[in-house]
Order: sequence, then C-alpha cells, then structure tokens
Amino acid sequence: MPRVSAVRHRAALGLALASIVVVTPASRVSAQAGVPPYRNPALSVDERVADLLGRMTLEEKVGQLLMLNGQPEDLSFINTRQPGSMLHILGAKVGRAMDLAAKNRLGIPLLIGEDGIHGHSFWKDANIFPTQLAMAASWNPELVQRMGRVTAEEMAPTGIHETFSPVLDLTRDLRWGRVGENFGEDPYLDGELGAALIHGYQGKGLDDPTAVLATAKHYAGYSETQGGRDASEADISRRKLRSYFLPAFERAVRAGAMMFMTGYQSMDGVPSTANRWLLTDVLKNEWGFKGVVVTDWDNVGRLVHEQKVAATYADAAIMALRAGNDIIMTTPQFYEGAIEAVKSGRLKESEIDEPVKRVLGLKFRMGLFENPRRPDLARAAVEVARPDHRAAVLDAARQSLVLLQNDGLLPLDPAKVRSIAVIGPNADDDLQQLGDWSLGSPQHPPEAGKHPRAKTVTVLDGIKALAPGGTTVRYEKGCSINGADLSGLPAAVAAGRASDVIVVVVGDHLDFIGEEKSTATLELQGGQTALLEALARTGRPMIVVLVNSKPLVLPASVKRARAILEAFNPGMEGGRAIAEAVFGRLNPSGKLTVSFPVHVGQQPVFYNQVRGQHGTRYADLTQEPLFPFGHGLSYTQYRYSNPRLASTTLARGQAASVSVDVENVGQRAGYEIVEVYVSDVVTSVTWVNKALKGFARVHLAPGEKKTVSVTLPWEAFQIVDADGRGVVEPGDFDILVGPSSRDRDLLKVTLRAE
Repeated sequence: MPRVSAVRHRAALGLALASIVVVTPASRVSAQAGVPPYRNPALSVDERVADLLGRMTLEEKVGQLLMLNGQPEDLSFINTRQPGSMLHILGAKVGRAMDLAAKNRLGIPLLIGEDGIHGHSFWKDANIFPTQLAMAASWNPELVQRMGRVTAEEMAPTGIHETFSPVLDLTRDLRWGRVGENFGEDPYLDGELGAALIHGYQGKGLDDPTAVLATAKHYAGYSETQGGRDASEADISRRKLRSYFLPAFERAVRAGAMMFMTGYQSMDGVPSTANRWLLTDVLKNEWGFKGVVVTDWDNVGRLVHEQKVAATYADAAIMALRAGNDIIMTTPQFYEGAIEAVKSGRLKESEIDEPVKRVLGLKFRMGLFENPRRPDLARAAVEVARPDHRAAVLDAARQSLVLLQNDGLLPLDPAKVRSIAVIGPNADDDLQQLGDWSLGSPQHPPEAGKHPRAKTVTVLDGIKALAPGGTTVRYEKGCSINGADLSGLPAAVAAGRASDVIVVVVGDHLDFIGEEKSTATLELQGGQTALLEALARTGRPMIVVLVNSKPLVLPASVKRARAILEAFNPGMEGGRAIAEAVFGRLNPSGKLTVSFPVHVGQQPVFYNQVRGQHGTRYADLTQEPLFPFGHGLSYTQYRYSNPRLASTTLARGQAASVSVDVENVGQRAGYEIVEVYVSDVVTSVTWVNKALKGFARVHLAPGEKKTVSVTLPWEAFQIVDADGRGVVEPGDFDILVGPSSRDRDLLKVTLRAE
C-alpha cells in the first residue's frame, strides 16, 4: 500500500476507534482494518518480518533468496519463482518487473541491484568517473565520497536500490585483470577510501530515497591469485587474511555497509561461498554485521560445475545456506535445489527462514513496502545533466593525475611550443579512457551500445580545446593495441618530426583487462613499443601519457621520455584534466597507490613486504620498483623537516601524534600528500617492513610552510600474532614520515609502546 494511502487509512481508523485504540494492540487494529500486520509501517521491523514470514510458503521463502538476471525480455519468472532480487535491469523495465512482483500473492517488493562501479556504469548519459585505482591516487576520502554520492543520485531514479561496489580487494599480482577495480596495494588506504565510498552511496541512511546500498566485495582474499589468474585458488592462511585482506572489510562494516559479496576463489580448499568461518563466524558473529551477504555471479552453481565440491544443486544449496549466504545471485537451480533439500529432510526449513528474515528486514528498513522506489526517468534525466555532477567528474580526474617523471618540460612553455603532435592508440579512444565497467565494456552485450561520444573529453579533445591560440595540433593514431597494425606508423613519425613536442598516449585495451582477462605479461601490447621507439628516434621532446587500467612494464623509450603522466582510466573528463596539466593550468598532486615494476618477474612488487630474505635483489634484476607506492611529483618542490612526536611513549589504549614541517620551496602553489608509516622494530612473528597508518593532504602556496600533524590510534601499532589475534606488543616503533614509501624519502622518529 502506498504510504499516503496508509496514512489516510490510519487517520480514518483513529477517528472510528478513538475510544478503544489505547487498549488495542497495533496488530489487532491492522487486522480489524483488513490490513495484514506486515503492511503496517507503525509496527516494528521485527514484528512485520515475523508476520510476513509466517504467511510464506517454502517456495516463496526460497524465491526471496534468489537474485536473478533481468536482461531477458521475458520476465515471467518473477511470477513463477518469485525472486526477491534482480540485477542488470534498468529504467522502464524495472517498473514492469515491480508491477509483476506486486501481483504475487504477498506483494513483496523487489530489491534491484546493478554495477555502479565508477559511476552509473551502464546507464547512457550517466557521468562516468575515473576508476577506483585512479580515484585512489587522489588520496582524498572526501573526493571518493563525492563520487559515491553522485553515483547514487544518478542510480536511484533509474530504479536501482543497490550498487555492487566498493571493491576492497587488495592488489597483489599485477597480471590479474581486475587490478584497476581496486584502491591499490595498502590495507589501511583501502579501508579508508572504501568507507568514504560507502558513506557516499548510502547517504543519510537506508530510507534515503537518493541513496543506494553499498556492497563490499569480494569478501575476502579474491585478489591473492595463482600466477595472476582470475578466481584461482588463493593460498591464504587465516592469519594472513586477518593481517592484510580482512581489515578493509571490517572497516566497511563499521562504515555501515549493508551488503557483502563473496569472492569467486577458494582458500585452503574451501570456496568463499562455502566458508562458514568467513561469512558467519567472522563477519556476522565477530564483527556484528547486520546486513545481507550476496554471492557473486553463479557462485552457488560453480560449487557444482566449476569447483566441483557439490554433486548436486541440493548439495550446493545446503552448503551455501549453512555457510551464511543470504542472497544467491544468478543460480536459478538453487530454487529447486533448496526446495528438494528441505523436502528430503536434509535441510531444515528454519535454516531458510534465517536468511529470509535478513532479506525481508532490509527491505522493511528501506521502506520498500511503502515506497518500492520505482524508476522516475524524468528525474533521472535531470540528475545526469546536473552541472555539479559533471564538475565532480572533472575534479576527480584532476586530483587523480600522477606526474611520474618530469625533467622540466612540463608544463609546456607556450613561447617555445607552437605545434604539438598528439599520437597514440589511446589519444582519442573514449572506450579505453572510460575503461572497464562502462557501456561498451564486455559486461554488457555489444547491442547495449556505449556512452555518447560527446560526453567524453579525450586527450586529443582536451589538447585541442586548451592549446594556446595559433598552436598547430596534429593527430595520428600510429598503431593498434589489440593487434599488430603498424600501418599508421609512418604518418605518426612524420607528424612528430613536424611538431615542437610529442604527446603520445599509450596504455592498455579492454581486450586485456577485467574479469577472466588476466595477462601473462605486463608489457605494452600491440604495436605500442615500436611506435614509441620510432617517435623517440625523431629527437623531438616526448611526453608520455598512460591511459591504462593498471601499472605496466615501461620500455626504455618511455623511461627516457621528458615527462610521464599517469592517468589510469580517468573517466569522461580525463582528457581535459590531462590537457590542463600539460599546459600548466593544473599542478598534478596525485600519488600512486600501487607500485610500478621494472619487469613482470618482480611480482609481487607491493611495498609492504614481510621482512626476511637472503639478499636484497634478484641475481639479474633489482627488486626495487620503477615507481613506488606513494610516489607522485609536482610542478613545485616540497621540503620535509623536524619530525616529532607529542610523546615518545605510548600508553596502552592511547593514540600517538606525529608532526612534521612541510614547506613549498618552489614557485607554484600545490597540494602535497604527507604519508605516515609505522615499522614495528622487533615482533614476535614476522611482519611487514612498514605499513601506511595515516596521511594528510595539505595545500601550500609558494614559500609557505605548515606543520602537519597526524594522529595514529592504538590500533595503528597492532600486528597479528601467531594465534591470529590482533595485538600491540611492547617495544620500539619507528614512525616514518615523507612524500612516498621509498626509504630514502622518509624521516624517522621512534616511539616506545609500554
């Protein structure tokens, strides 16, 4: 019943029964009015859930646990299997699905989920932000929260209740195809940025009509792959999980995430979807998670046909439910399997009741029984056209840019540069610039189309728009990435020779990134290396712009370039932000949250390695990254000095405060990101060499000096001991402060924990 009708009905009822309402329970009043108690918003959620559950058949209960694919045109399954949730269904079609659900016997509303990974991914005209890895380079939780808020405001009026984001997988092997979906290689930063994104999505709370539910995924350890291969067995102990992979997810629970999604992989022989310790013991019991666990795509089916730990779908249903899953995504056979398991006596109906209670409780708390949040396409059109949304996309692209290398060529001097050659396969390719999880990427069929070309400013677009008057801009693609086509090489070289400076835009392609698309190499694909070498031989100064989903191994021609700008997949306004940096309208401030290798053989190259090995390098190659975690240059210079502690001792349960002076000794204003690491000097078990535990983003005018203070809570000094417990051990801790994770960039003070 719509909320307004229920209010009017209760008002009329109050007039008729004024003399007895004070002594009649609310449930009896509802019953007398012909309204079942579960339809009465005046009752508590627990009362409504209990009443509705008591009216449901076994088949209706099992249906509530299903999340089915809404892409087919035939939606009759909504009235046969009565699924509680759907995904991959948008716009007017959502309204049709909701109408069908309303005709079911009990009229339980649908929960609609969709992939809003860096914007409303698959909605034409939506604003697409930089990918998570790019956003992380801003080191700005407020910016990430703003991305979540804009995404939610654009998703909600299209009938979506839930986004399958944030991705909290920890980057490990760079060959993995899904690196670009993550926030990087550090557990602490992963948790802080994930929490910010959750707050943005979920807005003012579950009943906020402009909000969508956040889904923390993939819980947990999915990114610890074998050889970088997607969804392979993850060799992770429970101690290792608690040390590195679980902290960001625990942070997500504290941030209020209401959905968790399981990973595809198995650990110690147990698939994530069947892991009761992970889903129930830790998530629900230890952390007190009150939301809902959803499997990833056909994870219950994979127990049968891929991982082969279940012989039948009844076996798989029992396994998944007893592990702690609440919603089963796109395994329609779960319906028959769960019903068979109950009717055969192998599964108690009460074991189905528990997840149904969680799903129904979430729907009641969201107010979906009163307002199913039908799509409002007129409002959706207004939201995607909001100037402040577009401004947020541009701001995100600006703050996400990382200046990796610069010998002074950037920003370009207009007095010296009158012609520019913009060259490369990613210079004018809007699809590659947006990256994975956008229309045109493999998750949706080609007939779904792509985002309107006019919505995306490519690098070529940006340079043409911002180049000083009278500047000649030449463009040549030069080569392909997903093929060996070098037919454009001569024209590219000619354009380079005819110009004062070359801006070459290279990187990767959707054919080599994403789910099921791990790569054996990290080298530039296709004809890109040949193109770069040919351009280098022209002798013209070369600026390399990287439009890529993840760090790649850079050839010598790139390492010798006068400047390197890392953009990752910078979203719809990426080209403008890059052009602003090239022409000096923008001073880059981003810093890497993932390390760049010199060679693929260095995997893993992440900065926070566990101490203890023979030697400090390979016999034939350095172990140092080309560009480390936390690295990022500026058009100005910053000087760090005078690190100090508020107290050199740390009492149990207390926080520590570290301060450092940071001075802008250059000629440009800019933002500097101050990084704070903790190194436990002696530990009872092996531990990492250092770990990020705090950071601050500070603006400095030329010549300005500021004192930057960062508070480190007691938990910042915690390790996970041999028994898997988080403990702070007495002893010395080195507090390291500086502009990157590289040892030579860090100043040190020592703190003693009592």
